[in-house]
Amino acid sequence: MQDIIAIAAFKDNYIWCLRQAKLALVVDPGDALAVQQYLQQQQLQLAVILITHHHPDHTGGILELKRLWPEAVVYAPAAEQHKIPYADQWLEDNQQLELTDFNLTFNVMQLPGHTLGHIAYYSAPVLFSGDTLFNAGCGRLFEGTAEQMWQSLSRILALPDQTLIYATHEYTLANLEFALWADPDNKTLVSYKHWCQQQRAKQQPTLPTPLAVQRQINPFLRAEDIDLQHRWQQHNAVDLFTALRSAKDRF
Repeated sequence: MQDIIAIAAFKDNYIWCLRQAKLALVVDPGDALAVQQYLQQQQLQLAVILITHHHPDHTGGILELKRLWPEAVVYAPAAEQHKIPYADQWLEDNQQLELTDFNLTFNVMQLPGHTLGHIAYYSAPVLFSGDTLFNAGCGRLFEGTAEQMWQSLSRILALPDQTLIYATHEYTLANLEFALWADPDNKTLVSYKHWCQQQRAKQQPTLPTPLAVQRQINPFLRAEDIDLQHRWQQHNAVDLFTALRSAKDRF
């Protein structure tokens, strides 16, 4: 897999950029100017835009980028076609997206919860997870149900430990505050928070993050943990996930 660069945008967004020779692929470009400046600085030609869902901070830069690089191909979830009408190709769950110029094939994973049509792009070991899974957190439920989101996270949990999560937001420190409150007996969280604080003090991302780490520190991925269920007085993973997501919304 080629180097993947985080282009910072807005307050806490990352627009992931993957380059192959003089070609570039970007994921969820909400801010056209940030992408334009980076690509022009690096003398790169935009070839591919991958979209995970329809929210403006993920799609707001598409039209301007298409004006600047008309040959760029925009891929987006078929289930959100009515909300992203300017995409070029529509992707379904389990579809294989072959990008020959980048020597890459992505498996498309439909992950409803944050939005109903949300998709992620997986090419081992990389997962562009959009707003489904964050470092130490998960996306809000704007359209889907808690059960749908838990099923989506369970699909991610089925991936190998070495999977690298490329989420779209730097929410990590705030997520860890909630995680420490929700799962106070988790000793791994303390040392991990220290590492994340060091990263942010150096203005470095806390992403990507290995799925193996998230299994240990992310309470939303630990909903099957019996001890955590007992602490929260819940009897199954869906109920615990629902309780955690509701608590995080109020935290």
